[in-house]
Amino acid sequence: MEIKDLKPSLIWHYFDAITKVPRPSKKEGRIREFLLAFAREQNLAAKVDATGNVVITKEAVPGCEGAPTVILQAHMDMVCEKNGNVKHDFENDPIDAYVDGEWVKARGTTLGADNGIGMAAALAVLADKDLKHGRVQALFTVDEETGLTGAFGLEAGTIDGKYLLNLDSEDEAEIFIGCAGGIDTTSTFTYRQEPLPAGKFYLRVEVKNLLGGHSGSDINLGRGNANKLLARFLWLCMQRHEMHLCAIDGGNLRNAIPREAMAVIAVNPEDKEAIRAEVNHFAADVAAELSGVDPQVTVDVTTADTPEFMIEDRVARSLISALYAAPHGVMAMSHDIEGLVETSTNLASVKMTEPGKIVVATSQRSSVESEKYDIAYQVECLFRLAGAEPTHGDGYPGWKPNMHSHIKDVAVAAYEELYQQTPAIKAIHAGLECGLFLTKYPQLDMISFGPTLRGVHSPDEMMHIPAVEKFWNHLVLILEKVAAE
Repeated sequence: MEIKDLKPSLIWHYFDAITKVPRPSKKEGRIREFLLAFAREQNLAAKVDATGNVVITKEAVPGCEGAPTVILQAHMDMVCEKNGNVKHDFENDPIDAYVDGEWVKARGTTLGADNGIGMAAALAVLADKDLKHGRVQALFTVDEETGLTGAFGLEAGTIDGKYLLNLDSEDEAEIFIGCAGGIDTTSTFTYRQEPLPAGKFYLRVEVKNLLGGHSGSDINLGRGNANKLLARFLWLCMQRHEMHLCAIDGGNLRNAIPREAMAVIAVNPEDKEAIRAEVNHFAADVAAELSGVDPQVTVDVTTADTPEFMIEDRVARSLISALYAAPHGVMAMSHDIEGLVETSTNLASVKMTEPGKIVVATSQRSSVESEKYDIAYQVECLFRLAGAEPTHGDGYPGWKPNMHSHIKDVAVAAYEELYQQTPAIKAIHAGLECGLFLTKYPQLDMISFGPTLRGVHSPDEMMHIPAVEKFWNHLVLILEKVAAE
């Protein structure tokens, strides 16, 4: 079966079409044109704001003109992650999505269901001629994944609804009414490129095949962090042998737990076999430690080509020690909502961005603003002590749960009517755009919900087909109930 043949046909039709449109963060031009072309085909009013967000409006069906306006919100961009052995140009190639039993997956890359399915649901509502609904606005924002740029840049007056349905959650039968805020901390090491010592042997150490995942919603699963594991081995190697660091690279995105990392090291020829044996012992230790959560992890060592230079030893030692010591994972659990991660930090990437510079990217999240800054400042202090120059991003606010939300009550009633089950009411540790919307539209009553996704922000991303139908039915009934108000 192909994706376009799945039911409900309209939402799957648009999801299939969206997978064929490249849409990396900050490069949403093609998907924006796709949305505007859709609006023209449907004879719907559309506008683009100064930031690049798109708003498409559909008027109420006859008899529902007095109902409150509902905003359907999704983001245009997707996380662009692929396995190391996969050739894929995210700026030009379509996603190779396919049906595997009850799941939709992609071959070797992220699927983009985050948030392609939210976009597809909004488009299906706009296109469906049979739905009962009041006035609907669909808001499609840019650059949610790397900077929340669209939500930050949304101007007052761009939307005018009473209720906002954020279609960017990942667990069917759950309704979210709050989220964590976040901030990035980036630390830059400056080093001299030094000539290679004579008579050295060069090894490439790689950590691979970790599951990775979303740095918010998956941070509590205890999965391995490739940067942390690589730094751990390099630090141990540094204690036992004369070792020089020539290259290092790990992770990609601030909001993804790193799955792969590598380093090139120079060692004495007489030490190479001992180091190979140590890698094997280390790999066995790591496999045992992560057997329940990351069973495919591998740590390999191979002979490397002679590099052009080495990183000066003083900086290399400080970098490795800082990466080893840097916090990663859950820092605190919520005292108010059982099972909710309150504060966390992700050691996201290590990149040799230009000659003489190594940039370490981390991200911190918390549903408590003071704790968000507390962990960010701890990370800053650690890297400053190591000789790096840390800086912080602007950050974004959390979304404080509103237990008295009317649209939450409508959504609960709709789900109970459909499935004779009460959905869970939750807050999420991941960041959503809702907190930023509230700063400009404080009157908004909001919820977030969506179908079941797994492996988000990694090439293991997949979407549960039966959950999409339940999500669609739930969305339709919420609109019908609001239309009757």
